[in-house]
Amino acid sequence: MSEFWLISAPGDKENLQALERLNTVTSKSNLSYNTKFAIPDFKVGTLDSLVGLSDELGKLDAFAESLIKRMAQSVVEVLEDSKGKVQENLLANGVDLTSFVTHFEWDMAKYPAKQPLAGVVDTLAKQLAQIEADLKSRTATYSALKTTLENLEKKSMGNLFTRTLSDIVCKEDFVLDSEYLITLLVIVPKPSYSQWQKTYESLSDMVVPRSTKLIAEDGEGGLFTVTLFRKVIDDFKVKAKENKFTVREFYYDETEIKREREEMSRLLSDKKQQYQTSCVALKKGSTTFPDHKVKVTPLGNPDRPAAGQSDRERESEGEGEGPLLRWLKVNFSEAFIAWIHIKALRVFVESVLRYGLPVNFQAVLLQPHKKSATKRLREVLNSVFRHLDQVAAASLLDASVEIPGLQLSNQDYFPYVYFHIDLGLLD
Repeated sequence: MSEFWLISAPGDKENLQALERLNTVTSKSNLSYNTKFAIPDFKVGTLDSLVGLSDELGKLDAFAESLIKRMAQSVVEVLEDSKGKVQENLLANGVDLTSFVTHFEWDMAKYPAKQPLAGVVDTLAKQLAQIEADLKSRTATYSALKTTLENLEKKSMGNLFTRTLSDIVCKEDFVLDSEYLITLLVIVPKPSYSQWQKTYESLSDMVVPRSTKLIAEDGEGGLFTVTLFRKVIDDFKVKAKENKFTVREFYYDETEIKREREEMSRLLSDKKQQYQTSCVALKKGSTTFPDHKVKVTPLGNPDRPAAGQSDRERESEGEGEGPLLRWLKVNFSEAFIAWIHIKALRVFVESVLRYGLPVNFQAVLLQPHKKSATKRLREVLNSVFRHLDQVAAASLLDASVEIPGLQLSNQDYFPYVYFHIDLGLLD
């Protein structure tokens, strides 16, 4: 599953024993894989400031999750026909997302734990805001390019009445630079080809004999040339219409046709440069974290897998990749890493607010083994930690007890600090 539960409980002896019971039960029942989630010791400040940070972090968490989902969707759009490569492009610090979350370590260099909590939150907020601003700018440019190109492509794929003719006609099809003669293009229905050949010379005076030629056709009809004197254009159009032949308003302009062709070529080239299908796969520092039998030693900190290349190294090595895809990959990683740091901060702040000072709690990451096990896992958690909130627990165990203003169910009963991490970014 791509779902994680991040919880914390007080770090005293009783609750550490409760965590051990949790590991034992979830292991025997094959409910989840549990690991210690390391969070550094931050400067707490005042409780009032923590209350304010709690609200701010909640909003920042939602913003970060929304941002990485939008970036993941942008990767899908840029990859187009190579959507099978999406997951290999959505990495965090060079490893797949599950491995990064299960082996999380706080980045002290980027987010120093010694600075005030408000400063750490501000750094994260500014970083994500900048990424979002860049995302909007880059995707808007790409979308405009794509829309313009699609409009031009539609013009080249319509019927003979509406499509552009610059890729059909050539200079040799027309009488050019004549003071008296002009070549028109006429759309003739397929059943009327024979009638056209028999009558076009007599539709008006001054039509050049044997001047017609079929130069293109679609499912409904053909595009014919015909040369006549300029002075009879209007009369010829009227007579053609009476015979259900349609004169297409088109006059050969070599400069304009060249400009249109060059514009299409330029747009195709620009779009290709945003993403090239011969992209070089990112080197990974680890494979996807395998399925585990739950075996948790006293919540020790597992070794972190090699992170492979840094984001900047991967950006410089993106040969064969367009700038938009390269930017998305690097900044998706940055945003995702920031998001998990925000989760860690929320656990710290909420744990201090709930369990009090001095700071003493244990954070644990649970990965449910399957969707059907989540209800049972929730029940186990509530049972193991019900001593943390005896009043709420009593209200659940005895439905006859009514507590004014308190309405709880097993779905919203959390006697412990709890946060949800969903890696299903494309769902």
